[in-house]
Amino acid sequence: MDFLYTIDKTIFYFFNRTLANPLFDWLMPWVTEESHWYIPIGLVWISLLVWGGRKGRITAVLVVLILLVTDQTVNFLIKPWVHRIRPCFVLENVRLLIRQPHSHSFPSSHAANISAMAFLFSVQYRKYWMYFAGFALLVSLSRIFVGVHYPSDVAAGILIGVFLAGTVMWSVSKFYKIFYGKRQKGNREHEKTNSPNRH
Repeated sequence: MDFLYTIDKTIFYFFNRTLANPLFDWLMPWVTEESHWYIPIGLVWISLLVWGGRKGRITAVLVVLILLVTDQTVNFLIKPWVHRIRPCFVLENVRLLIRQPHSHSFPSSHAANISAMAFLFSVQYRKYWMYFAGFALLVSLSRIFVGVHYPSDVAAGILIGVFLAGTVMWSVSKFYKIFYGKRQKGNREHEKTNSPNRH
């Protein structure tokens, strides 16, 4: 465990200090701030409902379900259970570029949520999967650069986000097939019963 923690710290300092430069010092805090993305995300969500067709409406519903499951699982189940302290409170010479969050560190909810969304959109719109994955990776790595998460927090967040997104999508798909299948079967039986050929 000590060896793994040493690796974790080494990678953390690489992003937080070695890669430091004026461009990243401006870009990463901006990227990592959730409030900067509320309006763009809201516009995309509304566009999916209004102009996205059937696939867009399904995707919009899945966005809400997946974010709800991922955010609640990470923040109210895993973080309190693991109870890891953020690196900005533990390590020395950390470049803290945003205000200190006082929630627990493991896993990163930013990484989990954005990776869950990237997975959903990559499945629904496979043609653009590289853009979704690239954006999710940028947001996730920004948490290390600004000094509030260890690399292992981010890696775990990515894996958990993808897993939970896949689980929700699979569950919804199964429920839809069961419900829709029974409905279709009932309609066919009703049509057969009322068919003129039976009289």
